[in-house]
Amino acid sequence: MDRIIFEGLGKRYGRQWALRGVNARFVPGEVVMVIGPNGSGKTTLIKCLLGLVRATEGAITVNGTAVSSDPAYRAAIGYMPQLAEFPKELTVEQLLRMMNDIRGARTGSTDERLFAELGVESLLDKRVSALSGGMRQKVSAVLAFRYRPNILVLDEPTAGLDPVSAGRLLDAVLRARREGATVLITSHIMEEVQRLGDRVAYLQDGRLRFTLAPETITSATGESALSQALPKYISQLAPHDVEGL
Repeated sequence: MDRIIFEGLGKRYGRQWALRGVNARFVPGEVVMVIGPNGSGKTTLIKCLLGLVRATEGAITVNGTAVSSDPAYRAAIGYMPQLAEFPKELTVEQLLRMMNDIRGARTGSTDERLFAELGVESLLDKRVSALSGGMRQKVSAVLAFRYRPNILVLDEPTAGLDPVSAGRLLDAVLRARREGATVLITSHIMEEVQRLGDRVAYLQDGRLRFTLAPETITSATGESALSQALPKYISQLAPHDVEGL
């Protein structure tokens, strides 16, 4: 069964369309790298999926449920924003307990693997206001994976992380894929896109131009590195081509 379905999705702000005619299906056990220029619609796509903004047209289905004003479907989604904001007066331990209460997590039901791998236990007594950007990213990553979601939405997840922590987070992504999760990641780092992505979803001017495997793009251009292949492939597309959907 398709885990996420976008059907004719469009979002307009005033007279400007941020998304238009987006059709895509994402399945269990795959990592989809969502890429595109600034202003291409990536953030709006994520916000529509999370119910943070309401689409102007089209429909979204998550785990067989149509997305509507009822936010219950979001319990299956783990979200890591690019810049996490938490209540600053709380300690990390208090924050984790609060999220357990909000999520209704039972003792022993949470996934603590990334908590240990990123060393978040050393941050438990620190107030959120005292955390560096990288520390907040670690806490945000732990919260995204902690409640065993079958959908993960990660927005530039390695931004601000040290190389070791970034590697451990990306390993956790691959582990989640093996365990059947559907993972959507926005990234501008082509090495990450090529390493992780089962498919690359390329947005431009609010339209989903293609959703293809990285090796399809490299094979079509004769380039082994996606960073070289992607610009060449995009330059070959006609203005309204839509491929691989």
